[in-house]
Parts: sequence; C-alpha cells; structure tokens
Amino acid sequence: MQILVVDDEPQITRVLRTSLQSNGHEVTVAHDGAEALAQFMKAQPELVITDLAMPGMNGIELTREIRERSKVPVIVLSVRGNDASKVEALDEGADDYITKPFSIQELLARVRVQMRRLAAAAGPAEETMIELGDFRIDLERHQVMVRDEEVHLTPKEFDLMVYFARNADRVLTHKTLLRAVWGVSGIDQPEYLRVLVAQLRKKIEPDAGKGEPRYILSEPWVGYRLSPGGDEAVRAE
Repeated sequence: MQILVVDDEPQITRVLRTSLQSNGHEVTVAHDGAEALAQFMKAQPELVITDLAMPGMNGIELTREIRERSKVPVIVLSVRGNDASKVEALDEGADDYITKPFSIQELLARVRVQMRRLAAAAGPAEETMIELGDFRIDLERHQVMVRDEEVHLTPKEFDLMVYFARNADRVLTHKTLLRAVWGVSGIDQPEYLRVLVAQLRKKIEPDAGKGEPRYILSEPWVGYRLSPGGDEAVRAE
C-alpha cells in the first residue's frame, strides 16, 4: 500500500516510515498540511496518516481538503484527551483515529483494517448481501443473521445495523450516526441513538445482560465502532 504520513515532528515521521516500510508499504512523508496536500495530489496514496495539531493547515483542514477530492482512507493521530478535535476530524471524513502515545502494533492493525475495507469496497457495485465476521445481512429481504441465527430487527434497527456493517471497524461519531439514520433533523437528538444502540445490542450481543458488548463497542465521548468478529477487535490484532 502507498501511504502518505503527515506530522510536523521529524522523529515521529522517521519511526512511522521505518515501521510501515518494514511491513511492505511504500511511504511518502510530509511535515505540514500544505505540503501533504501537494504530495497527495502528486503521489495519489492509498492511505493517509496525519497528525491533527500542525502549524498552518492542520489535520482537520487537510482531511476536509482530501475529502473534497477523494475517498481514500484517512487515519488521524491525536493527543490523548482531545476529544473535541477527534470528533470534528471524524465528522469531516476521517476514517479512524489513534491517540498519542500509541504502539506501532496498534497502528499497523488499524492500517490492516483500512486495507480490508478497501478490498471489500472493490467488490461488486450492486450490493445485495453483506457478510463479515459473525454477521450476514440480506439487504433485499431485510434479514440479519448473527452466528447463523436470525434476529428480528425494527426498520430503524436494521438501518443502523447496515450502516455499522458498511463501516465496520471504523469509529463513527454520534453526529454521523444520527445523520445516517434520522437525517439532518436527528442531529440534535442524541437520546435517539442511545436508545436505538441499546435495543440493537439486546438483540445481537451474546452477553447483552452483562453490559459487556462484543460487537458494538463504545468510543467514550466520540461514538461507536462495530467489531464484526466480536472478540477480534482491532486492538487485539
């Protein structure tokens, strides 16, 4: 995979370049958003890894510029605890985020997730069935199978499940999910999402009564992530 790495700290770009190249990826490096955008247009990378806090054009602005031109996956790096910036970046089109400090193994796992998503997106254009992990979703029949057992979902639960499945292993903000299921009118109604997620968990989670979800994982103050393999979450890779 051709990867563009963007960070204004040279020691971080050196570590990322070395680690990614040692795992077979081709790496281009930029040290600010403006340089990154120029490199993006020139190199046409398949994945972008960018810091959020940079002088000049920051990571959020860079993500916005990339999204106007391409659907290439973007992983953002963020200082731990800066939830508002992470949410904003995800709402602007970032596919995932990693908080600093992070392990190289976690980064490589997140890269593998994006590679799988790219491979899945390259499949047939006319989608009638989604099969991933423990799930099989028949879009025409509105049927959901979990571990080969059918679960009966309401129309809104089905819509949420399909959106999760189409964005598996991706952090989805509350705002993104509200917009996807209820439209613009639902953005200011976060209680809708809390109730719907709770209902969906009761139907698909094997230990729903214990409050330990395996599939729909909470990202505190940010949103949710679907881990379709249950115990094969990204962090465990």
